[in-house]
Amino acid sequence: MAEATVCIAHAAGLHARPLAIFVKLAKSFAADIEVSNLTTGRGPVNGKSPVHLLLLKAGQGHTLRISAQGPQADQAVAALVELINTDFGQEAHHDRA
Repeated sequence: MAEATVCIAHAAGLHARPLAIFVKLAKSFAADIEVSNLTTGRGPVNGKSPVHLLLLKAGQGHTLRISAQGPQADQAVAALVELINTDFGQEAHHDRA
């Protein structure tokens, strides 16, 4: 089992576009993925389900715990943490005035 915690910096939190990107990446791994919102105490929920992830109500500044089991558990957790840490691919937009 692999596990990590990560803080959401994205202004929208884990909602709409960031959530869709997260689910697409999670589904690409041969692993069962669970996500908990440590800030609100919600979860764990299925990390491959958009509906379940919405129930976390994970907003900007919230801390998530991502855990995975299966053949690609380590890779899945690392990739999902990296996705969140890079602001769901939006980091290039922060330099614009």
